[in-house]
Amino acid sequence: MTRRGHDYSALPAWVLVPAAAGAAFVLLPLVALGMRVDWGNFITLITSESSVAALQLSLRTAATSTILCVLLGVPMALLLARTSFVGQGILRSLVLLPLVLPPVVGGIALLYTFGRRGLLGEHLDVLGIQIAFSTTAVVLSQTFVALPFLVVSLEGALRTAGQRYELVAATLGARPTTVLRRVTLPLVLPGLASGAILSFARCLGEFGATITFAGSLQGVTRTLPLEIYLQRETDPDAAVALSLVLVVVAVLVIGLVRGRRSAL
Repeated sequence: MTRRGHDYSALPAWVLVPAAAGAAFVLLPLVALGMRVDWGNFITLITSESSVAALQLSLRTAATSTILCVLLGVPMALLLARTSFVGQGILRSLVLLPLVLPPVVGGIALLYTFGRRGLLGEHLDVLGIQIAFSTTAVVLSQTFVALPFLVVSLEGALRTAGQRYELVAATLGARPTTVLRRVTLPLVLPGLASGAILSFARCLGEFGATITFAGSLQGVTRTLPLEIYLQRETDPDAAVALSLVLVVVAVLVIGLVRGRRSAL
């Protein structure tokens, strides 16, 4: 059997065993989750007042955080992919650090930065601006953990695309901003879109940094993952139903990303 020119018949037969075990390890918990859902009351469970409020807040904050990721991540990816400077490797490592940090550590770091007694928060508090334990804190938490996804995706797309067309445009007299707007960004738009979609999904599922930095106040900071965590103790059926909603969203996001990559 071949696919895109690769002969998979050359693989040792024993590879199928750990591959099947790995697939089962991922899929069985999802099957178990689906079997545990109270389908008779599913709609009621996911449309309760607290559930709807949490879902709406998650969608609003995730959309805002994704916009922030694009505004901050595109320049960062351009800097890392199109320039060379002393300490570039260190900067790249620091940018990607939230990928490996436990989210709760990120939440503590944000709290000591933007909290009332934080590095910046104490100065903002003098101006009457309080960020911690607010909806803004939710957005900052989501942006902190999701930003690396966009930077990684876009930097990879930029390096793959190369600089040939940009150099031609510059040779013809186009200004750097014109080259960026008319050549670079259209060329890597699929990578940018994939990174934005992944960032949105990460924002939607963020929990640790959010509960540490923003708390859990219904309608203000209690996003869907936090609602699931609280419902797990008081209404397990609601927690399972809402968990399935997040699984469905994740599947749709993966489908969108793979669809874009397959189209390339």
